[in-house]
Amino acid sequence: MLPGPDSHLRIARPSRDLGAAERFWVQGLGLQVLWRTPPEDAGGHDLLMVGWPTAGWHLELVADPEGATPPAPTEEDLLVLYLGAPADEGLLGRLTKAGGARVTARNPYWEQWGVTVADPDGYRVVLSHRTWS
Repeated sequence: MLPGPDSHLRIARPSRDLGAAERFWVQGLGLQVLWRTPPEDAGGHDLLMVGWPTAGWHLELVADPEGATPPAPTEEDLLVLYLGAPADEGLLGRLTKAGGARVTARNPYWEQWGVTVADPDGYRVVLSHRTWS
């Protein structure tokens, strides 16, 4: 079996603070909590999965409060959402209120075609006003 267009994609990342991450991704961006597992059920790790129920992907955040595998984002670790229109100022306000920070993209392409916001762990999401297709 080979992966195909119907294969689901999981993006897994460590998080210093799942509560802060949840505020950003759920209250700020509007994703939904798809799954939550306490450490006693997941081999000693708190897990939080967020996304949209009908999307072909989701984001898994793993608590790492002791820093054994701390988040190590770079300026090129991007999750890009193609909105097809400029990001709403209300959305950008919610993202910053929920712990995000607007940042300048390293690549000028993303400055031209969107807005970049860092989550509480420093990972970046680009809200592109372009469409994917």
